[in-house]
Amino acid sequence: MNQTPTSRNFKRNTAGALVNEQLQRALSNVPAGFVDKRARARDKLPEFDALRDQARDIKNHTLAHLDLYYEEYEAKVAASGGHVHWCETADEACKAVVEICKSHSARTVTKGKSMVSEEMNLNAALAEAGVEPVETDLGEYIIQLRGETPSHIIAPAVHLNKDQIEADFRATHTGLPPERNLEEGAALVYEARQILREKFIAADIGITGANMLIAETGTSVIVTNEGNGDLTQSLPKVHIVLATIEKMVPTLEDATTILRLLARSGTGQEFSSYTTFSTGPRREGDPDGPDEYHVVILDNGRTKMLGSDFQEMLRCIRCGACLNHCPVYQAVGGHAYGWVYPGPMGAVLTPSLIGVDEAGHLPNASTFCGRCEEVCPMRIPLPRMMRNWREREFERHLSPATVRSGLSLWAFFAKRPRLYRLATGFAARFLHLWCGGDGKLETLRFAGGWTKHRDFPSPEGRTFMAQWKNRNG
Repeated sequence: MNQTPTSRNFKRNTAGALVNEQLQRALSNVPAGFVDKRARARDKLPEFDALRDQARDIKNHTLAHLDLYYEEYEAKVAASGGHVHWCETADEACKAVVEICKSHSARTVTKGKSMVSEEMNLNAALAEAGVEPVETDLGEYIIQLRGETPSHIIAPAVHLNKDQIEADFRATHTGLPPERNLEEGAALVYEARQILREKFIAADIGITGANMLIAETGTSVIVTNEGNGDLTQSLPKVHIVLATIEKMVPTLEDATTILRLLARSGTGQEFSSYTTFSTGPRREGDPDGPDEYHVVILDNGRTKMLGSDFQEMLRCIRCGACLNHCPVYQAVGGHAYGWVYPGPMGAVLTPSLIGVDEAGHLPNASTFCGRCEEVCPMRIPLPRMMRNWREREFERHLSPATVRSGLSLWAFFAKRPRLYRLATGFAARFLHLWCGGDGKLETLRFAGGWTKHRDFPSPEGRTFMAQWKNRNG
């Protein structure tokens, strides 16, 4: 049922991404669209860093007592008339959703944005069961038309340009006048709204993700900028919430603390346009809402992260800030990473979920500039955990033989300081002469992967340590 996740083609994918002119044009919008806005939103909130500390502590406390909070959460959901489904694997979660759909003879399902559903490959499971899934987030709707997966965890179509989207709309929405003007972004949004409005009304079941689950009240929380999440969960007779185990917070107050960070970090907004709290099915006297409320909670390897070197990754609130600020992501986009979660957070989470043997390239795709940790609202030490994955890859002999041999050679010299200084001094002088004493190093064997895309200045002839010793006597 589920696709086989793999990131083994990362190097080949990045090579294609770097020469893709349309992709590079789209990615050039990331700094202004996300990075600058986040900086302005952060500067307007003096207590931003204090909130980060509070949010980190909230999640650490919750993860340390996850079993107790889930017991409370399940009891509150049941008391409100809802149902909780516990699923260890993605296949189990897909089966739970499909069974709910079959029990209601559902033919059409509308979906709010959910990275968990991507992890489950839910759309394929629904289609196989004869249920049509319709993505209602504008970015998700666009990539569904194209048969693609999201390239960003909050902006699924960030890899596309307006002319590509216009072409897709004209090819798909064939019932509309061909002479219509779609040059402006607002026209594209209006057209999608027209199409999706019919889908919202006709849907038998609505499926949303969850930014948070609240143990105190049995509530699920979603944030959107389009209102599609509200229509998805309030119009159909059945609402299904998809969440992974780390989405839990203890109280409403805890949820609001994290919400103050979420939009500011992701999109540079003080708050998303819509922040929706849902607790159970419609009650007597409610003007709208579903008759049934189901919460499907997926583990999929996350309990193994508890108590491990990677537990802190479970603090992630999926704001996308680490992606937006990562020079690697900005250069190659999200599809190069090969599975659901791209960027620095994916470089840590993906190996945790599918194994470092499948995703070993990802933690190596980092300059360790530290920007991801610097902007993370939950203060997740992403560079440290990427180094941990590199170490595990090396220990299991999964890294290339050339890398292991090079590190072993370096370790041999590093353990012998005099020999190390002698060898590095000789290398500095040799490379200085090789380059003619000036210019760039362009023809060094084993360094082609570096010099092909960037300058490598020639060494000055002496090592830093030698220059320091000479300067300080």
